Amino acid sequence: MTLAQAVVDGADPEELARLEVPTTFRAAHTRKNEVGMFGRRPHGVDDVDKDITKSIHVDDVPMPELAPDEVLVAIMASAINFNTVWTAMFEPIPTFAFLERFGREDPRHDQNFHVLGSDASGVIVRMGAAVRHWKIGDRVVVSPAYVDEQDPITHADSMLGADLRAWGFETNYGGLAEFAVVRATQLLPKPKHLTWEEAACNMLCASTAYRMLVSERGSRMKQGDVVLIWGATGGLGAYAVQLVKNGGGIPVGVVSSEEKAALLRRMGCEHVVDRSQFEHLNDEKAWRRLGAEVRRQVGEDPHIVFEHTGKETFGASVYVARRGGSVVTCGSSSGYAHEYDNRHLWMKLKRIVGSHGANYQECHEVNRLLALGTLQPTLSTVYPLDQTGDAARAVQLNKHVGKVGVLGLAPAEDLGVEDRALRERIGEDRIRLFRS
Repeated sequence: MTLAQAVVDGADPEELARLEVPTTFRAAHTRKNEVGMFGRRPHGVDDVDKDITKSIHVDDVPMPELAPDEVLVAIMASAINFNTVWTAMFEPIPTFAFLERFGREDPRHDQNFHVLGSDASGVIVRMGAAVRHWKIGDRVVVSPAYVDEQDPITHADSMLGADLRAWGFETNYGGLAEFAVVRATQLLPKPKHLTWEEAACNMLCASTAYRMLVSERGSRMKQGDVVLIWGATGGLGAYAVQLVKNGGGIPVGVVSSEEKAALLRRMGCEHVVDRSQFEHLNDEKAWRRLGAEVRRQVGEDPHIVFEHTGKETFGASVYVARRGGSVVTCGSSSGYAHEYDNRHLWMKLKRIVGSHGANYQECHEVNRLLALGTLQPTLSTVYPLDQTGDAARAVQLNKHVGKVGVLGLAPAEDLGVEDRALRERIGEDRIRLFRS
């Protein structure tokens, strides 16, 4: 019996420890010799299609050695994040530059392939000599922050560490594979009432949204705060809506279709803005119309604007935030070169809060909310590992809601549930809302 099959069959820890680790495993990856495959975008042309189904490959890669502080996780499921899309587009820079730089410290990562994926659930099958608190056979989810625990700042807030890396984006051997190399400081217990794919889809986006909204390092949302959420049914936004509602805030979700608006309302988000009414958000007239629509629905301006789309929306976000309010941003999926009218920032005492990922404690808090059933997965669809390129393409083209999952070793969906009583109390309609 192979180690992979033993994990699928639910073998006990002793059996897992006895079986040999394979020398190769299947993984979704990009290739260094294809970095220039899409060519250069012509000057003034923004719509060249970089079809990432052409740059994502699923094939065997060699199994690396483990460092003392690492574990080998047999991956049951993973999920697509936008950093996988950036990696496969080789933008804004090819991620092999990250791997080459990291390779000066740890040569294992500097390879001619890059195994992708910053989310995962699975089973520990091997441990480095320095790993504590975990054992072979433990069912885990993986948080994405790959930090240096010997850096003093890490013990205040690991997001400030100079060597902070996003696992599976700035490191090799990520989660879109049959096996993954994970630091012990990334591990959290898998919520027992969730399936493998439901558990795998949460940590990057949910913890990022938590830090942006709830953490003392973010916008510090309080009860009654009006929060404007761009992309409110997307990977980040759908967790933001839940966190705002759970915390006593008032979410105002921005979406681009009536289908997404209907989903928002099923989530309990009463205030919905149709973005198609404001297609060109690059002038103050459009910003005013957006602000007027929010006031029409809620009666006041947003205390917080939840930003991750970037170039297309940032000027509007700065404008519509109330006097003394804040714009909290964690990314720029539509472009990094933001433009906004600074008068509306300084004269009205607004703040821009930069937020990146989440530290281990924040990830723990989010995982606790998931385990309690007060935060729900936003999984909408699931692909097999061999179709990782198609899964990532759906996210690239924004043809999805919530999170897109990918099965690793799990032979089918809906496996891995241990606590069916809790699942029944929460209700399938809540857990599977995005699947409908």
